[in-house]
Amino acid sequence: MAFFVAWCLIYRMAVRILDVGEEHADYLHDESRRVGRAERIAFPETTEEVVEVLQVASENHWPVTVQGGRTGITGGCVPEGGLILNVSHMKAIGHLDGDRMTLQPGALLADIRSSIEGSGWFFPSDLTETTASIGGMVANNASGARSFKYGAVRNWIHALDVVLPSGEIVQVERGVHRANGRCFRLGAVGGRLQAHLRKCAWVKSAAGYYVEPDMDLVDLFIGAEGTLGVVTGITIQLLPKPEQLIGLTAFYASESEALRFVRFLREGGVAPPTAIEFFDSHALGLLRRMKAENPAFAGLPELAPEFHTAIYFEFECEVPDAVAEASASALECWFSEGEHEIVALKNFRHAIPESVNMIIAERKKTLPGLTKLGTDMSVPDERMEDVMQMYHEGLAEAGLDYVIFGHIGNNHVHVNILPRSKEEYERGRALYLDWAKQVVEWGGSVSAEHGIGKNKTDFLKLMVGQEGIRAMRELKRLFDPAGMLNPGNLFDG
Repeated sequence: MAFFVAWCLIYRMAVRILDVGEEHADYLHDESRRVGRAERIAFPETTEEVVEVLQVASENHWPVTVQGGRTGITGGCVPEGGLILNVSHMKAIGHLDGDRMTLQPGALLADIRSSIEGSGWFFPSDLTETTASIGGMVANNASGARSFKYGAVRNWIHALDVVLPSGEIVQVERGVHRANGRCFRLGAVGGRLQAHLRKCAWVKSAAGYYVEPDMDLVDLFIGAEGTLGVVTGITIQLLPKPEQLIGLTAFYASESEALRFVRFLREGGVAPPTAIEFFDSHALGLLRRMKAENPAFAGLPELAPEFHTAIYFEFECEVPDAVAEASASALECWFSEGEHEIVALKNFRHAIPESVNMIIAERKKTLPGLTKLGTDMSVPDERMEDVMQMYHEGLAEAGLDYVIFGHIGNNHVHVNILPRSKEEYERGRALYLDWAKQVVEWGGSVSAEHGIGKNKTDFLKLMVGQEGIRAMRELKRLFDPAGMLNPGNLFDG
């Protein structure tokens, strides 16, 4: 009977709900390589069609997994049964309106950048993966290399159109819709915003709901990983494009020298860089090997064998004299100016995760259940050297293959463990958990930019405790009492 009712509703709908078949296999996984299952899938193109899909799902008690570009690496858009609501067809990019632009959630970062090319404006969020959709960026409060200066995407979202699980459409605008202390109301939904024991107020974090007294209510949905409502319209804030952009990559003979230079860039009293990125000796070694063995990486620049650690940094002005003097201790320093040359340097950075994924894909041929283990943790400034020491010592003791790279400016690097066996995989997981416990003890975050999804729910529980998870569940119930939207994200059930 439920199928018949659904069929009758679908017949009158503008959007079709399809049975999931072999042609939909790609929609059952994301870049985490987690694979799920679903019975139905829909590709709405308008807010009204999203409302229709949610109404059918509600009447038939189907769980709904919202997904866009599927570039996430925590399993957040991987379904666990029910219906997939894929917004990739909602990709319209509106016209510039002063320093703002309104987009549909399926619009890709690369297309957003292209649409404003030559306008004199730019979008500060600087993800490495330019095929990420703006909806996914909002869902995870994504960031990137330039978050050192510009922060996460939250800072550049002015307004959202959101379809609540009830089908109600709410529009939330920064500076207009605010909580009164901890009390709030959005449309028919209201209640109290309980603190969930966020222990990382002073570090970069994308872990759990954002809740503060008197907060802008637009922030409730940013980083909520699709659990409170379906975002169907996004107004972004743009900035005047810098007149100058200079990128440099300094190579050092040791990691300790490189970290001292990072300290200088952050604390030396000079104009702050836009970005500060890190590449350890294993990352540089991997790039050398891929250039030598794989024709796809032949275009990578030559890396001298004495290059142990690299720091990429970027300025929107002439490089200060003090920085030039401080970088003189580097073995070599590459200079690039302008967006075109800097893109080449970013391709150098992007080659590391691409290489890691290729290695894991090859190893999966003999060990199908194998995946990489990638950390996404951040720590307070004073713990930068401590966390790097913790990573290297733990990995050496465990005898694991790995690379370390990422956003050292925010004390946020990615450790990618590359297991060669099931036993190494389990050893790596145990090590990751130990690290997470220490990071939380230091006041850090278990997820600085990629979110929690379904893969890191245990880490979020470790960070905020049972009381924090309880507070998050209560907030979700206010918006989604049936638990229909993105079940399994952030917390189980």
